[in-house]
Amino acid sequence: MSELQLDKDGFLQNLGDWSEAVAAELAQSEGIELTPDHWEILWALRDFYQQYDLAPAMRPLSKYLKQTLGADKAGSIYLLTLFPGSPAKVAAKIAGLPRPENCL
Repeated sequence: MSELQLDKDGFLQNLGDWSEAVAAELAQSEGIELTPDHWEILWALRDFYQQYDLAPAMRPLSKYLKQTLGADKAGSIYLLTLFPGSPAKVAAKIAGLPRPENCL
């Protein structure tokens, strides 16, 4: 991963550098091994970014996931089990997106 340009918080500086292999490396740096449940959220996040040109904070992320994947995939507890700490921030990082605004 040394050839990738990351910012001080570990987010990709060039969104075009993202791939599934890069996502796996970014996830590993967060102590996460990606499962199909993770990928479902990551692809939804990337779709959100394509539609709105921004990485969502937690509340808009939950609302979007509820609309696209169902309520069982949108809950904060579910997202915390997949992306511990700050789910919107960690998932955006792994999805190769910019840091969401208003995420600590």
